[in-house]
Amino acid sequence: MRYLTEHEWKLASRFLFLSMALLVIQQDLEKIRKFSPFKINEFYIRLLEQMERLATEERRHLRKEMKKERLQVLLDEKNEAFTSYLFICKGKEEKRNYFNPAIRKKVEVIIEELAGRAATTLYDHKEDIPQT
Repeated sequence: MRYLTEHEWKLASRFLFLSMALLVIQQDLEKIRKFSPFKINEFYIRLLEQMERLATEERRHLRKEMKKERLQVLLDEKNEAFTSYLFICKGKEEKRNYFNPAIRKKVEVIIEELAGRAATTLYDHKEDIPQT
């Protein structure tokens, strides 16, 4: 049975997948800093740092909204093919199952969105970047 409203579900699922995207961004940033895979790493580092800032800011806003709605998302079960999450809202629980490749795709879409926004932000503030 579905207990969440459309708004509650969109809010909670955006928080869930944005949190996953933020984790991926942080891991990529750590790898680039550690292994320096590119000839010019600074651009990629700045881009990922801006993506991290944007994601953190949005997630903070979503968390605030979720608290107002008394909404939580918890990992329930995970296997090779599916991951289940428990959505709790105002005392009612709803379990949703996600196909793991579908989760990956949702996270990828969010990362692409953040990359576009971050690149635009960096380009708009290009004069703030120190020239060497």
